Amino acid sequence: MDGKIAFQPYGKEHQANYSVSRGGLNCLLMDLAEKHGAQIFFNERCVKVDLKTADAEFENTETKKVTTVKSDRIFGTDGAFSASRLSLQLGTDRFSYSQTYLDHGYKELTIVPGTDGGFAMDPNHLHIWPRGQFMLIALPNLDKTFTCTLFFPFEGERSFATIDTPDKVLTFFREMFADAEPFMPTLVEDYFRNPAASLATIRCYPWSFGDKLLLLGDAAHGIVPFFGQGMNCGFEDCAELSRLMDEYGEDWHRVFREFELLRKPDGDAIAELAIENYIEMRDKVADPKFLLQKKIEARFSERYPDKWTPLYAMVTYRTDMRYSEALKKGRGQEAIMRRIMAMPGIEKKWDSEEVEKEILRMLSSQ
Repeated sequence: MDGKIAFQPYGKEHQANYSVSRGGLNCLLMDLAEKHGAQIFFNERCVKVDLKTADAEFENTETKKVTTVKSDRIFGTDGAFSASRLSLQLGTDRFSYSQTYLDHGYKELTIVPGTDGGFAMDPNHLHIWPRGQFMLIALPNLDKTFTCTLFFPFEGERSFATIDTPDKVLTFFREMFADAEPFMPTLVEDYFRNPAASLATIRCYPWSFGDKLLLLGDAAHGIVPFFGQGMNCGFEDCAELSRLMDEYGEDWHRVFREFELLRKPDGDAIAELAIENYIEMRDKVADPKFLLQKKIEARFSERYPDKWTPLYAMVTYRTDMRYSEALKKGRGQEAIMRRIMAMPGIEKKWDSEEVEKEILRMLSSQ
């Protein structure tokens, strides 16, 4: 750690990422759903689904009363720890399921406004403090605060298990995040008030049962947050389902089957990419060779936009490209860049015609 700050653009000038309140977006979506006739019930937790009848049992989280709701079919969007998925898992044969945890968890912390009441740091960036095996990130809010997230091992020499007293928290942050700690007056309170949350990847298949149940969103493909695509992946599910409903009408068996065949590869792809991006964010963004590779890719993409779109841009900005297609193209690009980075003297000739021609040659042979 040398105290230097490096700016790394995610995309080109016209491409931007927006920090959006999930709670605010949820409220907006609920308002829109109600305007279109949906009836929303709060404090009702799905506990069981009857696959044959499409009846669902709900438990009121306050009164504990259980109610059975009858329906023609169920769209199971009840999150990563889905009861509708569990009913599918327990009620069918040959249901594949895995739930894999990272060795790291996270705590949410806060950076307060500066002494002038404005943002303490530039609000037009995602701030990352990469530290190899852990990292701190900060995203701006409308009230001039930043929501910070510490991604940290559960166990180990430096971990949630060992940083367990107020003095240890302050010492750790002053050593590892010296420029952020002065803007975190509630650091100790936040650290001990907010539990260390786990990070899991959930994969399963099939996502449907006949024409009675279909899983979507985190219930079908729970992913870690490091590509910022969890909610967008759910939106893509909805868009694909809507397209299939337009195409096949009320042939629900075919709609559900086509949906899972189309979306399963994309759910698997973004799950894989999200885990890889965590390693990149916490470790590689501080590696000079990795930064040089990104410079080479950005320059080549600028000169040949029809031949090369960086992986991050394919995933985030290409609405016409599936996650599975982006992953496949990204693997080919990485193979090329490994050979480019192995070229003698690449640090001095990274922007040369020789490097450019070599990338073009390898692209033509893929």
